[in-house]
Amino acid sequence: MKQPNNQFQTEPQNAVKGDGLLMVTSIFILLLFLVIALLMVTRKLPTILALPILAVGVAAIAGVPLIAVGKDGNDTGLLNFVVQGGATKLGVAYCAVILGAWLGQFMNQTGISKTIIKGAAELGGDRPFLVTILVTIAVSLLFTTIDGIGAVIMIATIAMPIMISVGVPALIGACMFIFAMAIGGIINMSNWAFYTTATGVQQSQVQAFAVTMAVLTAVVALIFAIVEFKRSGTKFAWAVQTNPGIPKGEFVKAPMLSLLTPLIPIVFVIGLKWPILPAFLMGLLWCFVTVWLFSPQKDLGKLLSLLTKSAFEGMTDSAPAVLLMIGIGMVLNSFMHPQVSQSISPFLKVIIPGNPVAYVLFFAILAPLALYRGPLNMWGLGSGVAAVIIGLKVLPAPAVFSAFLATERVQSIGDPTNTHNVWFANYVGTDVNKILLKVLPYIWSLAVVGLIIAAFMWF
Repeated sequence: MKQPNNQFQTEPQNAVKGDGLLMVTSIFILLLFLVIALLMVTRKLPTILALPILAVGVAAIAGVPLIAVGKDGNDTGLLNFVVQGGATKLGVAYCAVILGAWLGQFMNQTGISKTIIKGAAELGGDRPFLVTILVTIAVSLLFTTIDGIGAVIMIATIAMPIMISVGVPALIGACMFIFAMAIGGIINMSNWAFYTTATGVQQSQVQAFAVTMAVLTAVVALIFAIVEFKRSGTKFAWAVQTNPGIPKGEFVKAPMLSLLTPLIPIVFVIGLKWPILPAFLMGLLWCFVTVWLFSPQKDLGKLLSLLTKSAFEGMTDSAPAVLLMIGIGMVLNSFMHPQVSQSISPFLKVIIPGNPVAYVLFFAILAPLALYRGPLNMWGLGSGVAAVIIGLKVLPAPAVFSAFLATERVQSIGDPTNTHNVWFANYVGTDVNKILLKVLPYIWSLAVVGLIIAAFMWF
C-alpha cells in the first residue's frame, strides 16, 4: 500500500522542483536583460554589441548547449541556431534595407530629393505654417524610401533653413522633421520586410496597421504644429521675412516624372501585390529611365556612374541597420529556442494580458519602455520579447506586432538615443532630452490611440 502512495507524491514534488528551476532561470534571464538594458541606457554598451551578448547570455542561462544535433540531423545548439541562424534570420530584411538605401542615394545623386523639398518650400511661399506642413509632407514622402543618418543630414540641411527663415522656431522645425521621418518610415518597404520576418505576421496585416499608424502620426504631427505654433506665438499666415531661405548654390531640377520615384515601390507592393525586393528594383528602374529620358543632360555614361556610386554609398548608409539586424536576429532565435521559451513562459504568462481592455492598458502604461532600446522596442531588446509573447499564443500574433509598432512611435520620434535626435539637438542648440519632453505628450497619446485601434482590429 505504501508503494503507490510514494509514487503518487513523487510526481508533484518533481513538478514543483521543475517549476522552481524554471522560475530561477527566468529570474536570471530577467536580471541579464535588465543589466544589458541599463548598460545601453547609460551608453556604456552600444546596441550593436549589446544584442549579441544578450542573445548568447540568455541561451547560456537556459542551458542551451553549444552543439546539439537531434535525431533529424538539425543542430539546435547555441552556435548554429542562435549565432549563425540568428545572424542570417533577417536576410530578406537586410536586402530590403540595402536596396532601399541604394534607391535613396540615387534619388539624392540625381537631385530628386532636393527638387521635392524646394518645390514644397516654393509652394508655401513666406507663410511659416504652410511651409512647415508642405516640407513635412515632402520629407515624409522621401522617407518612405530613404533612411540613414547621412540622408537625414543631407535633407535636413535643406529643409531646416527653409523653415527657420520664414519664422518657424528651430526646435519646432526639428520636431516636425522627426515627425515626418516617422510618418514615412513606418511605410518604408524595408521596415515592412523586417516586421514580417521578425514576427511572422502576414505582410497584408503589417501593411494594414502600418498605414493606419502613418495616418495617425500625420494627424498628431498636425496637432503638434497647431498647438506649438500658438504656444510660441508664431504667425500662421505671414512671417516678417518675405523670402524663403532656399539654400543657394548649383541646383538642377529633376524631371517631373522622376519625382514619383518614392511612390513607385509603394504602388507595386500595395497596388500590384509585388514582393518588396522587386518593388525596390522597379523604383530604381523608374528613377534611372525618367532621369535619362527627360533630363536636359542625357549623359548615359554619367548616369550609370551615378547609379554605381549610389550603390556603394547605399551600402555604407545601410551598414549600421544591417549590423543591428544581425543582433536582432540572434536575439529572436535565442528567445525562440525551445529551452529559452520554456524557461520564461511561466513568468510571461502571468503578466501578459489576454483580453482587449487589459491589452490596451498594459501596453499604454508601459509605452515609454520603448525608449532607450527597451523591452517594448522591436529594434532593440523588444524583438525577443515580441517573439516569446507570440509563441505563448496568449494574444493573436497581429495584436502583438501592433502593440510593439504602436509603442515604437514613442521610440522613433522621441528616443534621445536616436542618432537623428542627437544631430537635431546639436543643430538647434538644445539638449536632446528637451526634444523628448516637447513631443512626449503627443507621441504617448499616439501610442494609446494606436493600441485602441489594434484592439478593435485583432480581437
